[in-house]
Amino acid sequence: MDSSTSVALEPLLSFLAFSLSKLESGFYRIPGSAVVARYVKSSHQNDPGRTILELILVIFAIRTLLQSRTRTDRSGKHFIKFSEKEIDELVDEWVPEPLVQPLSEWEQKDLSSVPVIAGPNGPKPKLLATGKIVTNLASFNFAGLAGNEKVKERALETLQKYGLGSCGPPGFYGTIDVHLDLEHDIAEFLGTEASILYSQGFSTISSVIPAFCKRGDIIVADRSVNFAIQKGILISRSTVRWFDHNDLKSLEDTLISVEKERKKRKGPLTRRFIITEGIFERDGEMVDLPKLVELKLKYKYRLILDESISFGTMGRTGRGLTELYNVPASQIDMLVGSVANGLCSAGGFCAGSSIVVDHQRINGTSFVFSASMPALLATSGSEAITILRNNPSVLLNLQDNIRAIRAVLEKTEGITLLGHRASPIIHFCLRTQQQSLSVSQPTYDYEAEERILQDIVDDSIANGVLLTRAKHLRGQEMVESRPTIRIAATAALTRKEVEKAAGIVKASVTRILSKRR
Repeated sequence: MDSSTSVALEPLLSFLAFSLSKLESGFYRIPGSAVVARYVKSSHQNDPGRTILELILVIFAIRTLLQSRTRTDRSGKHFIKFSEKEIDELVDEWVPEPLVQPLSEWEQKDLSSVPVIAGPNGPKPKLLATGKIVTNLASFNFAGLAGNEKVKERALETLQKYGLGSCGPPGFYGTIDVHLDLEHDIAEFLGTEASILYSQGFSTISSVIPAFCKRGDIIVADRSVNFAIQKGILISRSTVRWFDHNDLKSLEDTLISVEKERKKRKGPLTRRFIITEGIFERDGEMVDLPKLVELKLKYKYRLILDESISFGTMGRTGRGLTELYNVPASQIDMLVGSVANGLCSAGGFCAGSSIVVDHQRINGTSFVFSASMPALLATSGSEAITILRNNPSVLLNLQDNIRAIRAVLEKTEGITLLGHRASPIIHFCLRTQQQSLSVSQPTYDYEAEERILQDIVDDSIANGVLLTRAKHLRGQEMVESRPTIRIAATAALTRKEVEKAAGIVKASVTRILSKRR
């Protein structure tokens, strides 16, 4: 019986063997088939159960692909049929959901209180609503270059020659000679090998960071860095360690702990970066650059320094903290600055070695995908650098005005001045027992203080001094700062004008706080 069955099945088995042989030879003719076969053999040898699971998944995938994509009743017998009248009624009744939440009463008031300037901005602009001339302590016009006649002349010449827009990204057809001239001027001014120009100030640092920092890299950053840096760190997807605000002892402890963690888990060496600001936009504090460079060299980190506030304001000729502390710019791996703040033009830059700059021309997202800045703004930036080089007294006037403002406001009851004494941005908050900007244990009412500070701003504007509260994206930033009023000093005003303006601010503070008592 068994022999007769074997004889009967022999042709079938021969056919199956022949078919499998043909399939195998046909399979191995497919490019890459040897890799797949080797993977299946090793996978089955190491884990037979995995082979069964993968086979089930393949069958499920084939079934899903062959299955009908829709489960609707094509006959339509279960559909609800509406008359034309009912359809019209449903359409009339439908109200779309708002794209954003409606503004609260406080937000509407805050938005309506923003002053609108008629004509060009400068140290003494005119308000559109009242036609009143006010002293401007709100705009970042540190060196007083806004409205400078020489800058305007160069800008007009460039406008007549090149037109307005660049109409393309730098790597395509948006770069012209004036952009290259400004990059050369910035590099020569700072003493670096090269620099690269970005057309938007905010996206400069948020593009520089992810151009160098990738997944698996280590970033050690100050907790109170500005929002643009926070976004750049988020985009980079690197491993982040935070140190206490402007505390270099905390920075060193963090650097030591990072190395201990690596040795403990026997991890490989990765790229490591320290990211901080020269002068912090959040409160006006200034970093100790020589100590920072010392730590960077000692623990073998690269340094990304954002000098958006200090460039054009610090040092004898405005070269920033490197000039102020006599630190060679070559010690900073990526030196980022603002052409908008420091030179009263637009955009930003990153200065460093030629390798650092050339890398960003391919990997800096804002450089690659954004249109170049208008040519007239590039020549304005170059002319501003020339002015700072040839007229260092401008920054002496700025520092003199900073001291004058602080001297008046330090005597004001009910407020506390924040930041470094040489910082061109001066923040002050309402005085309480706890004067820290951290909100880990808040001892104040955030919204109540916002309203009081806005009343001070409104009163100052009514009396001829333009101020602003420090604006933050509450709920989106990593650290929630305490509400402050931010004063931006400028060299465009005389000492008497600055003292008078500070006196008006002091009077507004006293008047508003006396009503609240």
